[in-house]
Amino acid sequence: MLRLFETYLEGCPQLALQLYILLEHEQANFSQYAAIMVSCCAISWSTVDYQIALRKSLPDKNLLNGPCPKLIYLFYKLFTLLSWMLSIVLLLFLNIKIALFLLSFLWFLGILWAFKEDTQFCASQGMELMYRIVVGFILVFTFFNIKGQNTKCPMSCYYIVRVLATLGILIVFWFYPLSIFNSDYFIPISITIALTLLLGIIFLIIYYGTLHPNRSEETKMDEIDGKPVQSDCRMKYFLME
Repeated sequence: MLRLFETYLEGCPQLALQLYILLEHEQANFSQYAAIMVSCCAISWSTVDYQIALRKSLPDKNLLNGPCPKLIYLFYKLFTLLSWMLSIVLLLFLNIKIALFLLSFLWFLGILWAFKEDTQFCASQGMELMYRIVVGFILVFTFFNIKGQNTKCPMSCYYIVRVLATLGILIVFWFYPLSIFNSDYFIPISITIALTLLLGIIFLIIYYGTLHPNRSEETKMDEIDGKPVQSDCRMKYFLME
């Protein structure tokens, strides 16, 4: 859990800075592209690693076995993350204040969602508040299931909003007169954003449609928030396991 939090809190701002520098200069060497891909893969793999570890800690969860489900899940996170980060960086070029407002608003919505779901991960109220704040931050960049429930509807709504926000940013850049990029440079960026988002959604559908481990028939629990019936805090149970 801490490694997941650390990766997103440090990796996402760093990735945004790397992409901003890359797009600002409109020229890059192989090492810059490699650094960006390594950052994307590290952030995406942290969610896969956490998914594997958490399923091992919960006895009534089927394990995420085999390389195929792990790779599909990794590609789903990788492509959706890269598309969204590129979109955010484009918005930063347009207007930094608007970009920061959008990110802050999404962060606020993520925190509200955590409060609505009444998470009970930590033993103290102060730590639980911090946990919900960090969860809200992660929700800005990727879907994070935080409560024991069917997540089909929330996840569908999340990625519908993601698609609409991404399309909105691209439309603004296509019709707003900007001298930041020339057309020969902006067209490949737009294609990359649209293609990576499409691939991410396709891998998401493949994973949850065919490769997701079967759940226990007796209970329907969340993969992130652990046992809903336990009386103790989730953090203690997770660490003990």
